[in-house]
Amino acid sequence: QVQLAESGGDLVQSGGSLRLSCAVSGSDFTFNAMNWYRQAPGKERELVATITSDGTTTYARSVKDRFTISRDNARNTMYLQMNSLKPDDTAVYYCNAAITMYAGVNLEEWGQGTLVTVSS
Repeated sequence: QVQLAESGGDLVQSGGSLRLSCAVSGSDFTFNAMNWYRQAPGKERELVATITSDGTTTYARSVKDRFTISRDNARNTMYLQMNSLKPDDTAVYYCNAAITMYAGVNLEEWGQGTLVTVSS
């Protein structure tokens, strides 16, 4: 079974930086896209950043120029570098991966989330 595990969430001061990691375990699959989502208390889950199989990246307007999504295919790991953090960035951040198994089955997997808290 393919599993995702986020790490790196922490309490940080406004203006600080954090680097989130998402480790993917399993085998016999390829990535179609990997995404970071976040959900703040009382808010709907929103898409923060996406990286596609060809390396194309997209960002939500609220994080553009502050966050950077990247991946290391050899290690099956995705990262989200977050700079100039704001209190509005406070949320649980979730790793998401759209994958295709070698058998031809398309799957979407989610991690359990990691909490980022940005103080004023």
